[in-house]
Amino acid sequence: MQGYARESSAVSSEARVLRNAVNGVLKLAERSQVLFGDKAAAISQLRTIANECAEVGWDGYNASPIEWTSVRLAEEFIRAMPDDLPLPEFAPEPDGSVSLDWIQSRNRLFSLSMGMTNRLAYAWLDGSDKGHGVARFDGERIPTRVIEGITGIMNHGSAPIGAR
Repeated sequence: MQGYARESSAVSSEARVLRNAVNGVLKLAERSQVLFGDKAAAISQLRTIANECAEVGWDGYNASPIEWTSVRLAEEFIRAMPDDLPLPEFAPEPDGSVSLDWIQSRNRLFSLSMGMTNRLAYAWLDGSDKGHGVARFDGERIPTRVIEGITGIMNHGSAPIGAR
């Protein structure tokens, strides 16, 4: 249903009615912890952080407000996550982006930055191994290398991390 809820090139009144109806159903489902699980709580936490950081200087310096486009993309990312993947922690970034962080320990972490575009900048630290990369997110499917990176960090595994 997520695909039908997204903006598209369809302009007919029927298409708008369908998109609005699907959006309504999705919003109701996401409010339910039973139907949507922990993802509903994560999206709620993300929105709370965005509201707390909605003004210039929210960090006591001159940080930009969190961009609602960044929040929307992060919500789409959370919705697209496989159910067996752990949910991230969220942090505001001074440039208006949102950071999604999977932290196993101080030496094992995966961090992903959601900005104003579908470009996902990510970095990881796995003991003495570290790196970074960029992937594209289409709003529906998380790139395999990002899923493998998160899984490798959170499962203490040796899943390959990096560009393919």
